Amino acid sequence: MFVLLSVALSLSASAQSVSYTSCSGCWNADSLGNHRAALRFNGAGPVAHVIIPWRLRMSPADHRIIIQDARTGFRVANAIAGVPDRESGEIFFQPGSGKGVYYVYYLPYRNEGRSNYPKGAYWRPDTSASAEWLHALNKKIPVNCTVTAIQSIDTFNTFYPMEVIATARETAGLKAKFPGSSFLVFPEDRDHPIRMRNDLPYRWIRKGLSFSGSADKGEYYAYQLGIFALQTLDDIRLQFSTLRDAAGNTIPADSSSCINTSGVTYEGRPFTKTVSVPQAQIQALWCGIDIPAGTPAGVYTGSVTVAIPGGSSRIVQLSIAVSNRVAPDGGAGTPAKMTRLKWLNSTLAQENSVIAPYTPLTIQGDTLINLLGRTVLLSNQGFPQQIQTFFSPEMTDMTSIPNNLLAENIHFHFVRQSDGKEIRLKSQGVQFTKRTPGTVQWQASSAADELRLDVSASLEFDGFLSYTVKVTALQDLDLKDIVMHIPFQKEAARYMMGLGQKGGYRPDS
Repeated sequence: MFVLLSVALSLSASAQSVSYTSCSGCWNADSLGNHRAALRFNGAGPVAHVIIPWRLRMSPADHRIIIQDARTGFRVANAIAGVPDRESGEIFFQPGSGKGVYYVYYLPYRNEGRSNYPKGAYWRPDTSASAEWLHALNKKIPVNCTVTAIQSIDTFNTFYPMEVIATARETAGLKAKFPGSSFLVFPEDRDHPIRMRNDLPYRWIRKGLSFSGSADKGEYYAYQLGIFALQTLDDIRLQFSTLRDAAGNTIPADSSSCINTSGVTYEGRPFTKTVSVPQAQIQALWCGIDIPAGTPAGVYTGSVTVAIPGGSSRIVQLSIAVSNRVAPDGGAGTPAKMTRLKWLNSTLAQENSVIAPYTPLTIQGDTLINLLGRTVLLSNQGFPQQIQTFFSPEMTDMTSIPNNLLAENIHFHFVRQSDGKEIRLKSQGVQFTKRTPGTVQWQASSAADELRLDVSASLEFDGFLSYTVKVTALQDLDLKDIVMHIPFQKEAARYMMGLGQKGGYRPDS
């Protein structure tokens, strides 16, 4: 049984209506891929001719086409594709069961990776059709098939609606409606994340430029503005209006924001960002309205102005229906609604207070820091000289004998180009700049005649260790190499992830 995902979509490329559906478990995706077209052969004779309006964001020209007879389940041996493009594909095949339903799989692939790291590779075109059939093929036969559905193996893999492209003709027709405009704005709800940068979704050809949505009291309501650049845009700026209902109640303008253009850093500092868009590309701007919990129910209207300094601007009308319900925790319990985007600008826990069962940080002497189950001993250059852990291998208990993670201290090598020798730095020692139960910060400087190494670091109660390293040339200097050496004990570095490595066993080099 097919699970209908959407209303029928009228596709002008084939002058027929095609519905986008999901058919979970209806075929073997490992051999046939995730996408197919269902069609009905209505003609007579040995040749079926179909044009499939697949509207793909990628080119199918180098991909295999597999056709299956729905009645027998067998693969159709004699088939040939025309020169397919992203908008549609023309296919001729021999309908072994005569009139009836056939399936065309147009993005089949094979997995060349592992189960935990799959790597799909598309099959190349198949040219196994018989020479006799190809010789007798009459390509002048009219289209005699009706495409009834574009199907995906499940809802996760569907292209509909945000990856179903508008045709070049439709895009040109849309541009012609706005002569002289430098950009267009397509408001989009949170349920349809914008996925394409180089193609307009066909959905945008049909829908208007105003926007409406519904939200609960206290909810962070997220939506998108899709910016389609008709020419290069250097600096996009947004201005939000106050939202008002018919009774005069308001949602203040400062309750609206855009995470692309402004926000709060992880250090709790406000920032603004310049957003530029190259010509012919699409930029998604995620915006949100933090609706106060005491907002009276009603339909609130307002606008957001999208402008380019010294250039044109466009006004998007907004209409948000606020219900009588109060969203618990600002709607965070339903993350599919993008309510947690607000967390990107959260300033909660900036003070970094210790949370049980973690213990406060303590400093012994000038270089030893204690934290739950671990110690960090600093070298004169400010890097870890040794990291010790008292946790058992199962991480369920503490031991009295520590495990040393480092074979020697973490350090840098600076090698001259002229003689291949290492520059020896003289350290001025470690200075602690912050001592709190939750965070310890320190600085260290080392220098030679040619360069200086400045280290700023912090350690938090949960074990997060952060470094910023600044290297300054004190005179003109050519370096053969700069190496950061992290000499873990071999038995403590069985696995590795990061620095270009996927999670797994550590490589030998």
